[in-house]
Amino acid sequence: MRRRGEQKEDSATLITMDTKSEENYGSITMPPAQPQDRNVFSDGVSRVDFVLVWEEPRFPQDEEDSDDSQDQKKKREKFLSKVKKSGVHSEQREVLQTKTRICYVLLSAPWSVLCYYAEEISLRAPLQVVNAPIVNWSEQVLSQLGLSSPLSLDVPNPPPDYYTCQFRTNKLERFLGSEDRENFFKMTQRHQVLYEILARTPYGSVKNGEVGIDRLLSEQVFTAAYPLHEGDFQPPTPPVPPESLSLRQTLYTYWAKWACWRRYQPLDHIREYFGEKIALYFAWLGFYTGWLVPASVVGTVIFFVGFWLMATDVPAREVCDKGNNFLMCPLCNICSYWNYSSICVTYKAGLFFDNGGTVFLSVFMALWAVTFLEYWKRTCSSLSHRWDCSEFEDIEERPRPEFTAMAPMTMRNPVTGAEEPYFPENKRFNRTLTGCMVILIMIIVVLMFLIAIILYRSILRIIIYRSGNKFASLSAARIASISGSVLNLLVILMLSRVYTSLAHILTRWEMHRTQTKYEDMFILKVFIFQFVNFYSSPVYIAFFKGRFIGYPGHYNTLFGVRNEDCGAGGCLIELAQELLVIMVGKQLINNVQEFICPKVRSWWQKRKISPLQKEEKKEDGEEMKSEVEVSPWEADYQLLVCEGLFSEYLEMVLQFGFITIFVAACPLAPLFALINNWVEIRLDAQKFVTEYRRPVAERAQDIGIWFTILEFISHVAVLSNAFLIAFTSSFVPRLYYRYTRDSTMSGYINFTLATSPQNFSQHHMACRYRGFRDENGEYLPEYYHLLAIRLTFVIVFEHVVFFVGRLIDLMVPDIPEEVEMKIKREHYMAKEALAENQSLGKTVIPDERDVQSKDLRQRVHRDSPPQSESPPPNLEGIPEEPTTSGGS
Repeated sequence: MRRRGEQKEDSATLITMDTKSEENYGSITMPPAQPQDRNVFSDGVSRVDFVLVWEEPRFPQDEEDSDDSQDQKKKREKFLSKVKKSGVHSEQREVLQTKTRICYVLLSAPWSVLCYYAEEISLRAPLQVVNAPIVNWSEQVLSQLGLSSPLSLDVPNPPPDYYTCQFRTNKLERFLGSEDRENFFKMTQRHQVLYEILARTPYGSVKNGEVGIDRLLSEQVFTAAYPLHEGDFQPPTPPVPPESLSLRQTLYTYWAKWACWRRYQPLDHIREYFGEKIALYFAWLGFYTGWLVPASVVGTVIFFVGFWLMATDVPAREVCDKGNNFLMCPLCNICSYWNYSSICVTYKAGLFFDNGGTVFLSVFMALWAVTFLEYWKRTCSSLSHRWDCSEFEDIEERPRPEFTAMAPMTMRNPVTGAEEPYFPENKRFNRTLTGCMVILIMIIVVLMFLIAIILYRSILRIIIYRSGNKFASLSAARIASISGSVLNLLVILMLSRVYTSLAHILTRWEMHRTQTKYEDMFILKVFIFQFVNFYSSPVYIAFFKGRFIGYPGHYNTLFGVRNEDCGAGGCLIELAQELLVIMVGKQLINNVQEFICPKVRSWWQKRKISPLQKEEKKEDGEEMKSEVEVSPWEADYQLLVCEGLFSEYLEMVLQFGFITIFVAACPLAPLFALINNWVEIRLDAQKFVTEYRRPVAERAQDIGIWFTILEFISHVAVLSNAFLIAFTSSFVPRLYYRYTRDSTMSGYINFTLATSPQNFSQHHMACRYRGFRDENGEYLPEYYHLLAIRLTFVIVFEHVVFFVGRLIDLMVPDIPEEVEMKIKREHYMAKEALAENQSLGKTVIPDERDVQSKDLRQRVHRDSPPQSESPPPNLEGIPEEPTTSGGS
């Protein structure tokens, strides 16, 4: 790996540039009315690209100066020294508080450092402006009808789209805007360069992992490291023209406000400010939310069909009108007999979730999930190409800085041919296997908690029955079920926090080469655990509860307690209740946390610096009576640390599982998800724009392993809904009775109830229970008929759905045709731009309209392009790097 020597002041001339740029390729084209940039050094010229912060006591005393603080000081000084040797300019500022001194180190990358690392980390530079307009599909459809789209929003200063290729310093004059050093690299690219330097700079023993700013932050050597926001998010007063707003103010005005809830998101602006990774998350979230609209409409219609069935369903009338005809057996050992007519209201409520439309909804949602994922692949491919990330993971992604520093050996990359750090695969496999064992242990812990909650429900029901309270005794099963669901939610949230921290440690220990691979393995670990954590209780209620209870006189037990039976209304309504408590309850808790917690934490951080300003006013007297203007790095230090996208993705993916895997039990689940996501988009937008420090922009080709997880969930959903309809709902028994006994459904309730065996009736009162058994407790022929029909239904259901889903997959290409054409054209332009014997300016590059035109033209013979008269330019001011000293 190459090492950089000590850099001198950036005063060298790079090359002579005579290219005239027609476009300004910078962070954003700023109108003349923009206020003066305050993110600069004291010289008023050098940009602040990154800020490091630490706090120390204002009045340190020798006896309180511990060994830990001295060790932190040495690490900090060594780290900052190596950062300066890498060529980065720095400037230190101090802010005094009542008890502490806050030290800010402002960092700026000079031109030579930017050029060097731009090649190192494969940043892309512009070749030509793309003139093709970007139009959403709804706008295209409505424009053909002569209508305007109510979802579109005219956002000012749209960032231009470019054909790009990897940056090369010796081809600088062939890139667009190369004569403007100040604005050639976008602000997000400058941040990436600084973070790369900070992340790979060692401050101690490399073998012990003492490398990079992230490790220093975890050891509290520094308290913060962040790039700066571009000004305040609030628009200026008095109002100015929209074109004069900064990019952050534009995002706040046209994206983060609640009034924008029904508008398209300005994805290109988001990408320009936060980078491709965050922009892809919001693109996926908006796409998913839009697709929830048809799903929620169909689910709501199916739900309201239950109102009509409540008035016309013959079995429901039988339950309510039979009086005391059906005396039911006790549901637990100490429970009393009960009349079937007592569940009239519950039985009718179950028709909201269990009716003939459930089958249609299950098929619809299974095909909806497949189609949604196929069209997202198309959308993602278009976005990744437009944002220059279509080849990021395969070719351009560099090894993680921590991996680069700690890998024990190097190996030549078979794709790029570059010498790269390498970690032996057999060692990684052993570590991954150890991580799998930890996951297995945690899953066992989850199942132990599930069994504990099952026992809790059974014991609580017994306690309520023995309390003597008549009202509580009548609702004992419902009280135990609801309280068990709430307790299960609390256990889920508690275990989630513990395991997420553990997964971070395991994934870091496995030494994955790239950041994408690291994140994918971390996400996979957490999802496997969370899948079991969140879905174990609904799966138990849907497929296991009430299946192994036995029959009167021969009840099965678990740890001496009779196995839990479904409530009087059946298991499906209990499953719907469990889903609503876990899914909606989790969403409410998360939204409250996202709305309240950041504001409280932000208020607390801002409150900590308020005594400082009051004290300075008293000490400095007349000079400080005017209002103190807070510097940009101080204002951003008061903001919260961006916690990344993992929790945001996980919340949405788990929600996707609830609305697809168990949609047969809760048709309203897509509607609740839609309402939540409308709120979620605005809350997340406000957090990133107003409450979080600006994160370092990261590139991404797609949403990573989350897409594979979504595909897995969509396949599980088909099987789950098939078994749910066949074995848990009453759809198959009703269908069987309608076509074999009575088409009017008269007598259906009596058909589903068995009579207690004679040996039980001799010691107790004769009673009825749900099942298909004779007077001796043996299964009736109808039981085996229904079992065969149920299994046949499952096989036919999943084959039909998977077949149709496969057809959709084949009919919808992953990459749109126009995107494939643009990719080929960009490859051609990159080849021309980086060729040694050609210049982009001398190569005939057709306009976008010419590429799309299909008119035949007469072929004209041209001479081959002349050789370049000037030799390839050399980069001056970037010395060859010795292998001894300098930051890595």
